[in-house]
Amino acid sequence: PPMTAKALHLHPLRRRMIEDMTVRNLSPATQRSYLHAVAKFSRYFGRSPDRLGLEEVRTFQVHLVSTGISWPALNQTVCALRFFYGVTLGHGEIPERIPYARGPRKLPVVLSADEVVQFLEAVPSLKSRAALTTTYAAGLRASEAVSLKVGNIDSKRMVIRVEHGKGGKDRYVMLSAQLLSILRTYWRLTRPRHWLFPGRDANKPIDVQVLSAACRSARTAAGLEKRVTVHTLRHSFATHLLENGTDIRIIQVLLGHANLSSTARYTRVSNGLIRRTTSPRDRLILDRGPGQALEVVPPA
Repeated sequence: PPMTAKALHLHPLRRRMIEDMTVRNLSPATQRSYLHAVAKFSRYFGRSPDRLGLEEVRTFQVHLVSTGISWPALNQTVCALRFFYGVTLGHGEIPERIPYARGPRKLPVVLSADEVVQFLEAVPSLKSRAALTTTYAAGLRASEAVSLKVGNIDSKRMVIRVEHGKGGKDRYVMLSAQLLSILRTYWRLTRPRHWLFPGRDANKPIDVQVLSAACRSARTAAGLEKRVTVHTLRHSFATHLLENGTDIRIIQVLLGHANLSSTARYTRVSNGLIRRTTSPRDRLILDRGPGQALEVVPPA
């Protein structure tokens, strides 16, 4: 019989999958995404997902592609199904047979230093401006910025403690003197108690969507042609550090990247590094003019 939404919600497999994700410390957002993907997979065929196999997975992937789904969303579904079959159902041989989508490798959008100033000055809300300034100054993810607590700002050690970043990992990032001054002014004017950037309900942090909306309006107000998101500020932070000569391994730690390859992509968008890189041609000494035999003298 077809699986109704209510039956699926009460299904023991759902409870088991939640337990599997919880003991592996997957974030609440990831858990919701995985559950949604498996439920969608089940509803598409009208059967319990444990009665579906690789052929159904393939058919479902073809269906998703035909709907024009983005490749990150498709890969999120792949992750969910790989987890469901490999962990919850214990079919260890199946996950590797569910392929990921290979999407285009796009370079991240990066603002220049002047554009960052233009953008932040165009954010009208004091709270949103402080949060977005912190995002750029410390290279935070949107979820990390909204989750900051007043106690995470350590002015004695001049660091910010980021709790439960991607993968549930904590880390420290720099607290610049200018950012500390901005945050102190912000604190005197708003007096947040627990969350550094509280939402309308002071018991909850500001919603990520509030910052996303602030980015859209500020981009328009600043007259910037580039698409600016909260994550654009993090990309800009990393690129500007790289252009200023910061070791890429330090940037990796600050960003909380597990793999250096994730950080290395910023070398492909750093105009400063490209401009400062000397062409091998410039190291050659040409003793004869154009049209004459070329004698190359290697540099000392």
